[in-house]
Amino acid sequence: MKQATFETIAGLLKARSGLMVSADKDYLLRSRLEPVARAHGLSGLDALADRLHALPGGTLADRVIEAMTTNESLFFRDRRPFEHLAGAITRMAAARPPGRALRIWSAAASSGQEAYSIAMVVADLAHILGERRVDILGSDIAAGQIARAREGLYTGFEVQRGLPPAMLDRHFRREGLNWRISGAMRARVTFCVFNLLDDPRPLGCFDIIFCRNVLIYFDAPTKARVLGALRQVIAPDGLLYLGGAETVIGLGDGFVPVADEPGAYAAVPNPAATFPALITAG
Repeated sequence: MKQATFETIAGLLKARSGLMVSADKDYLLRSRLEPVARAHGLSGLDALADRLHALPGGTLADRVIEAMTTNESLFFRDRRPFEHLAGAITRMAAARPPGRALRIWSAAASSGQEAYSIAMVVADLAHILGERRVDILGSDIAAGQIARAREGLYTGFEVQRGLPPAMLDRHFRREGLNWRISGAMRARVTFCVFNLLDDPRPLGCFDIIFCRNVLIYFDAPTKARVLGALRQVIAPDGLLYLGGAETVIGLGDGFVPVADEPGAYAAVPNPAATFPALITAG
């Protein structure tokens, strides 16, 4: 692969999605992007880079970003955050005025397993929540993954990864070799395409945000910008959940670790930092 080809593709990924690709990962570019090039009638990555250079904001660029996005997801991933979530929802519901909905955002929701896991936790708390509504938003940069999430259809392998058998029996029905999550669970979640490098304020304010296993793909300045933006749309007593290999330490003053709860971070009521300069896609 030509150096100019690598730089064009890596530069587009960084600018449009925040994804960092090092020079030693050219094999990853080849394995994921050569099929994209062929699908668009291009001879290879050099031709793909030339087209991207000419049309950096076109449909082809969207396909490249989607192909390079890691879409690993499973139900109740790592389990502990969801156990902690149940207690957090209970505490927040008790602290909120009657009739005020709780809002939860599953950022980088991929094919929907995380958002639906949250929905199943909420369903189990119906006896506590009563009439209080819990709105769940799932978002991802990849339109194809969001389409899958809305459909709510999963393979036998996917439902075996982290989903308790009781949950499978209660919330899914079999369709051939696959399993579809119930209409009641799908109705609890709204999905949309959203780039975490864009300004999230039009999405509204959230009580709880899941942004797990996303920041590991960003460099430190991009992590800080994303965390600063998330702080702008989370309640003063809100909670942020990150992946086990992620942290907020050294990345601003908007969140602090929750004691004895790895991966959970409490919003700082009055962070000193101003709203960060966001990277704008496109």
